[in-house]
Amino acid sequence: MKRGVVLLALVGTVAAAVAAAALVGAIGPSGATASSHREAPLISDDPAADNTDVYAFVSPDAPSTVTILANYIPFEDPAGGPNYYRFDPSARYEIHIDNSGDARDDVTYRFQFKTHVGNPDTFLYNTNQVTSPTDPDLNVKQTYSVTRITHGSKTVLGSDLPVPPANIGPRSNPSYDPLQGVVDLGGGRKVFAGPRDDPFFVDLGSIFDLGGLRPFNMAHLIPLATEAGKDGVLNYNTHTIAIQVPKTDLLHAPDADGTIGIYAGASRKQIRVLNGDGTFGTSGPWVQVSRLGNPLINEVIIPLGKKDLWNASEPEDDAQFLARYTSPELAALVNFLYPGLPDTPTSGRDDLVAVLLTGVPGLNFTGSTKADLLRLNTGIAPAMSPNPLGALAGDFQGFPNGRRLVDDVTDIEVRAVACGYGPILAGALGLCNLSPNNAVGDGVDANENAFLSSFPYVAAPNQGYAHTGHK
Repeated sequence: MKRGVVLLALVGTVAAAVAAAALVGAIGPSGATASSHREAPLISDDPAADNTDVYAFVSPDAPSTVTILANYIPFEDPAGGPNYYRFDPSARYEIHIDNSGDARDDVTYRFQFKTHVGNPDTFLYNTNQVTSPTDPDLNVKQTYSVTRITHGSKTVLGSDLPVPPANIGPRSNPSYDPLQGVVDLGGGRKVFAGPRDDPFFVDLGSIFDLGGLRPFNMAHLIPLATEAGKDGVLNYNTHTIAIQVPKTDLLHAPDADGTIGIYAGASRKQIRVLNGDGTFGTSGPWVQVSRLGNPLINEVIIPLGKKDLWNASEPEDDAQFLARYTSPELAALVNFLYPGLPDTPTSGRDDLVAVLLTGVPGLNFTGSTKADLLRLNTGIAPAMSPNPLGALAGDFQGFPNGRRLVDDVTDIEVRAVACGYGPILAGALGLCNLSPNNAVGDGVDANENAFLSSFPYVAAPNQGYAHTGHK
C-alpha cells in the first residue's frame, strides 16, 4: 500500500460508480458468506485455532471507522454441551494490517484468552439462569486482553474483558442480549469476542461433490435435476473476534483515507507436552497454524500438499503459490462438469492475480508485491443499498474491495474463476467476461438470521435447546 495518496483515479465506468458510492449513506450489513472451514489437513484437527472467515469494511453506522471481523471454530453445534465451544487460552489470535504495500505487518491486534471455572466439582456449565457474562451462576467464564502492536511497540487496549456465554436454552438463558460483550474502548474504538451465528452460507454439500452447483446440475456424470442450493452451515455457530477503530489507527500517518491489506491468523507454541494427569504444558516459539485473507483460497486454489505450508507461511511469501492462481485447478473442473458453458481459460489467469494478490488497479491496488490479503480502500463510503455481488455489480464498496457481511463471496469467486466477471468490472478493467459463466452460483444467497445494524453486526448465536443445527 503506497504511502501518502492511495486513492487512485478510477477509469471509465468504475470512476463514475465509485464517485457515486462515496456520496451515499449507510445501513447495516444484511447478508453473508464465508470461506475457510476445515480447509487444510492439520488445522482440521485443531478447530479452536481454525480461522474460518475475515471481513473488513467501512463501518456503515460509523463511517469514520473500519470494522474487522475474524471468525474461528467451524461448524459449532449450538447444543454442544456441557463443554460448550470456546476460545483456546493456549492459542494466540491476531488480526494483521499492512498499510505500506510490502505485505508485512504494520499494525497487529493480538487477542489472548483465559478460562475461569468457579466450581470444579459440578459438571454444569452454569448452575442457574445466566443474564450476563459476569453472572455468578455462569460457572465457566472466559476473559481476554487485546493488544495493539506497531513495529515492536505494544499498547494494551483492554484486559479482563468479558466473553459472552453460550446460548444454551430458555431455562439457562431466559433472554439473550445480542449486544452483550461489546466493550467501548473510547475514542471511537469498540471490541467484541464471543459466540455468534456463523454468517457463512454456501452449498458445501454440492460444491465439494466434485465442484457441482445444484442450480446448474446436468446429466454429464450422473442424472441430477436442477434445484435450489442447500446451506451447508445453516444454524451453526462460530466464535467471532471483532474490532472497530478509526481509519487513522490503521493507515500510515497522516493519511485519512487509503488502502490497507488485512489478514487474520492463529498461532500456537511449537511444543505441547501431555503430562499424563489430564494437564499439558507448552513451550518454544509461537508458530502460525492458520491464516486467512481472501475467502476460499486455501480450499480451492491451494493444493492438498501445500495447504499446511500455506497456513504456516506469511503473505509476503505468497509469490511461491503464484502458479496456482494463474492456472487454477477449479477452472479445468468447471470445463469438465459443465461442457455446455464457454471454455474457462485454465492458464494465464492474470485477472485472478489482480483480484486476489495485488488488488485491482483503480480500485484497491497496493503495488507489485503478490500477497493474499483482503484489500480495503477505506476512501469509498458505505453503500446505501449494498449489492451482494459487490464490485461485480458496480458496488465498489463490496468484495473484492474489503468484504462486508452482505457480500456473496461464493458466487463472486466461482464466477471469477469461471471467467465470468460482471460487465461493469470487466468492461472498465478489461477482465474476462463470458456469458452465461457470469451468472453461475451455488443457489444459496442469504444467511438464515438477520444481521445487527450496529457493532458487532453478526447475529447472536443460535440456541442449543432449539436444536436448529439439526433441522
